[in-house]
Amino acid sequence: MTQNTQNAQITLVIGGHGKTGRRVAERLTAQGRAVRIGSRSGEPPFVWEDSATWGPALEGVDRVYITYYPDLAFPGAAEQVAEFSKVAVAKGARRLVLLSGRGEEAAEVSEENVKASGADWTIVRSSWFNQNFSESFFLEPVLAGEIALPTGDAVEAFVDADDIADVVVAALTDDKHIGRTYELSGPRLLSYSDVAAELSKATGREITYVSVTNEQYRAVLRENGLPEDFADLFTMILDGRNAHLVHGVEEALGRKPKDFSDFAREAAASGVWDVPQA
Repeated sequence: MTQNTQNAQITLVIGGHGKTGRRVAERLTAQGRAVRIGSRSGEPPFVWEDSATWGPALEGVDRVYITYYPDLAFPGAAEQVAEFSKVAVAKGARRLVLLSGRGEEAAEVSEENVKASGADWTIVRSSWFNQNFSESFFLEPVLAGEIALPTGDAVEAFVDADDIADVVVAALTDDKHIGRTYELSGPRLLSYSDVAAELSKATGREITYVSVTNEQYRAVLRENGLPEDFADLFTMILDGRNAHLVHGVEEALGRKPKDFSDFAREAAASGVWDVPQA
């Protein structure tokens, strides 16, 4: 736990080592705010599947950033978020900010559960992260030079994790965001072929996109020990429902979101996609 004696209010950041949680924790700490990381390795630990860990992690907490792994659309998520929200309010948390998914009906159940908790709330709905290609699921395929997904020619308004974190921090710290639902996207729609072209340009080597079937992708998930439900999630939210831009970054922050090409250029400069020469 990181604490600052100048600010006794503690923010619990669930998934504080993840793509958005890490960035939220860093920003809050830079503002001199006390942060507690909600994770298996946290002190005290926080585990979604073990409700006995929730109370100790919420001790002295004033506000919470709620993220759910692997996704709010997965079975059991809504029930856990509902119960956690009740426990959080009972322990004294006054503000809850939920990271939700754009176009996910199952996630909207969790949103309503947070709203019904009695706390001040903000909902942040996001599209696919840019950082999925540099920090997560698709890093290895990018390094290998081939991204194989069951997405066909679907387009997505990829959003940057830094933009998400900025919106979340604003929601956690500024009362004007209470009761708001922000839908976030990047500034343009991209197909996965477009993404491959952007990554090729940024890295200086050829990266291709290959469309595979849902069953083929399920086999890949099984081989890598990942939930097969991810395949269904791809099919569901890449069916065109999110094939339009939204403007939550502008609404919350008064500025434009980061473009994918800027993300790709910065990520390439960091060396994350460097491939050792044989």
